[in-house]
Amino acid sequence: MAADKIQRMKELNAQLSKAADAYYNTGSTIMTDAEYDKLYNELEALEQETGIILNGSRTQNVGYEVTSYLPKVQHPRRMLSLDKTKDREQLRDWLGEQKGLLSWKLDGLTVCLYYDDGRLTQAVSRGNGEVGEDLTANARHIKGIPAQIPFKGHLALRGEALIGYSDFNRVNETLPEGSEPYKNPRNLASGTLRSLDSKIVADRSVNFYAFALVEAEGYENNSVAGRLDWLEQQGFQRVYGKIVDKSSLIEAVEWFEKEIQNNDLPSDGLVLTYDDVAYGESLGETVHHPRNGMAFKWADETADTVLREIEWSPSRTGLINPIAVFDPVELEGTSVKRASLHNISIMKKLNLAVGDTISVYKANMIIPVVGENKTEHTEDVVTNAVTKTCPACKAETKLMISDDEVETLVCPNHDCPAKHLGKFEHFVQRDAMNIVGMASSTIKAFVENGFLRELSDFYHLTEHKDKIIALEGFGERSYDQLAEAVEASRETDLGRVLYSLGIPNIGRAASRLICAEYTTVGEIEKLTREQLVLIDGIGEGLANDYVEFFSKENNLKEFHDLIAELKIKAPEETNSTSGISGKTFVITGAVHIWKNRNELKDYIEANGGKVASAVSGKTDYLINNDSASNSTKNKKAKSLGVAIITEEEFQGLV
Repeated sequence: MAADKIQRMKELNAQLSKAADAYYNTGSTIMTDAEYDKLYNELEALEQETGIILNGSRTQNVGYEVTSYLPKVQHPRRMLSLDKTKDREQLRDWLGEQKGLLSWKLDGLTVCLYYDDGRLTQAVSRGNGEVGEDLTANARHIKGIPAQIPFKGHLALRGEALIGYSDFNRVNETLPEGSEPYKNPRNLASGTLRSLDSKIVADRSVNFYAFALVEAEGYENNSVAGRLDWLEQQGFQRVYGKIVDKSSLIEAVEWFEKEIQNNDLPSDGLVLTYDDVAYGESLGETVHHPRNGMAFKWADETADTVLREIEWSPSRTGLINPIAVFDPVELEGTSVKRASLHNISIMKKLNLAVGDTISVYKANMIIPVVGENKTEHTEDVVTNAVTKTCPACKAETKLMISDDEVETLVCPNHDCPAKHLGKFEHFVQRDAMNIVGMASSTIKAFVENGFLRELSDFYHLTEHKDKIIALEGFGERSYDQLAEAVEASRETDLGRVLYSLGIPNIGRAASRLICAEYTTVGEIEKLTREQLVLIDGIGEGLANDYVEFFSKENNLKEFHDLIAELKIKAPEETNSTSGISGKTFVITGAVHIWKNRNELKDYIEANGGKVASAVSGKTDYLINNDSASNSTKNKKAKSLGVAIITEEEFQGLV
């Protein structure tokens, strides 16, 4: 049978991949060449016999692809969402006398696939239902999407691309220490499928499960279940479902409900579709949903617990959000102990006080929500409990009421560290101070707890060791690793420090150019506009931003406080005898000899050259592998008589 042969092909691919991985990545051998060849030949024969080539097959050589953006694609017909219910009786009434297919409602990203002549030609995300994104490059590395099928006519089908819980946990467990974990499999799948590097898709084990055949040229089948069986015979993975009628529907729903705990695939309910394709299509559709199917959503699982604390979380917008912290409860298979209350109005509606018994649930089985306060109070217990000072900067807070009468708490301090989280996130990144493992979530927690108020505070985190270790998600080991990373960043070069300050429009390239000309802290902070514009690549706009930054007393103080914590290395000696010493270059377009443009910049500077961001009369060469392109930089170079060279020609200069 076709299903047995497809299963055997999967087994062969798994064995061959394991052997290849051991041989090429660890240097070990787990099977002889003869054994490998035997399995390979069996796989190749099965592919020829069935006409199916599974994605990632060892007989194929599909390279990873990196794209610069995801093109938008117009769907030939709208992709609508289904009508929904949480009532089992209503679901049975909707089915009536018809038979239906009851299947998992998988929680991932809906994708439409197109095949012609047995080959995948395009994969498009649902998007807004009318326009989606072209995911074709990534689809070639998604499990369950065959690279080749025996059917040669035009084929269109829809399905769900998702990441299972086991792979979701694996990805989170392999994140660098201190990185913010992904919240749920759906967000991880969505971000992964939109990645511009298809290797990430393969590494994260994205799977595709077909749930609907849209069009198959010359193929006729009036059964939804029969169509899915046919797609499975073509090599696709299909969503699991059961044929039901009104007498068996409720029992089937109960079976699925019990199976949730054994299901590795994220699901937020079930889908019931009329199995009779012609009947379903005859019902048409509304503006919002087709009439041939109905989604069944699980009723929210609730639990009672005790409120232990209201935590106040300042944000970049100035809003200070209340967070309910309560005794842990199990919801949808996970332990929950925190839920956002969003604003003061919700707190007042619930009239919450520490010690109250509250009811908690997960909206859409994902987001924790405080649904009800089961402790009654005869008076307002919220107003006096609202924090009077901002946790991040200790400024006095203010209550604000919006036009629709929603009451929120804000911090009016313009210089509140919470409003400048981006500054701290910029400071720790690789091209700046390179504090490894200092994730955005960690920075946010440190700001909210008052540990970070200016840049030099990164080097005084030892003063808060006990409090940091007590934070959620932290411990002695996490703290020690972070402390080591902070200490390692103390020894750095002046260019990194200048870039880390976040001066408007002064990027890494401009910082390097400036520090190549001026090498001491005293010079750096006192540069004039006139001095700056003499540096090739620094125009009047950048010079004005730079001088304005250092003219502000608070910026100058923060710079001095930071420098006091650092050990600035002497500038590295450059190769002044190379063929590019003293020459100024601009780089544009993709590179292929160097890993990326930053690596090429480093190489130029190490050999005595300079790299500017814009073409000017002072530019000696524009490096662009596509010299015939009509890019702005190419046009500017041609108008100024600046030579446009490829990477190979650049190597010749060196």
